[in-house]
Amino acid sequence: MDDAIAKLEHLYRDMAPALLAYFRRQPTLAGAAEDLLQDTFVRAIRGFDRLQASVSPRAYLFGIARHVSLDALRTRRPMEELMAEPAAPPAAPEDARLEPMRAAIAKLPEPQRETLLLKLNHELSYEEIAELLGIPVGTVRSRLHHALNHLRATLNPPLSPPPGDSPRP
Repeated sequence: MDDAIAKLEHLYRDMAPALLAYFRRQPTLAGAAEDLLQDTFVRAIRGFDRLQASVSPRAYLFGIARHVSLDALRTRRPMEELMAEPAAPPAAPEDARLEPMRAAIAKLPEPQRETLLLKLNHELSYEEIAELLGIPVGTVRSRLHHALNHLRATLNPPLSPPPGDSPRP
């Protein structure tokens, strides 16, 4: 039992920052990120045998976090803050050049967007994404391929000749 507790503590120390970032990147859940993190680890404790048997505990925890966030979005009810938290310091101004990329990513189909964000934001391997989403690795590769092609086409449209310019025979 002590070994199991030590393993959970180690996983919590290693994974809590990444999981918090995952929750905070979802605007509707950002305010409840700490609670969702705790829910994630409560579920991990309840399914500790599956956690130990998983190929990648990291992917397994992200999978739980994904389900926790989906559940939270389904059952979201307005909540009042019991205590006002101090205002966060102003964030550094964001690079405006990134906005077209963010807009293009937001327009991707949900499966492609989710797969791409797991890869970019959390640096999960293809195998970890496949385990997390419950899909084959080939599907992960395909979704990323299509997402990147869509982003390239959106952000770098092909140049067309100006009107009136036609190639001479």
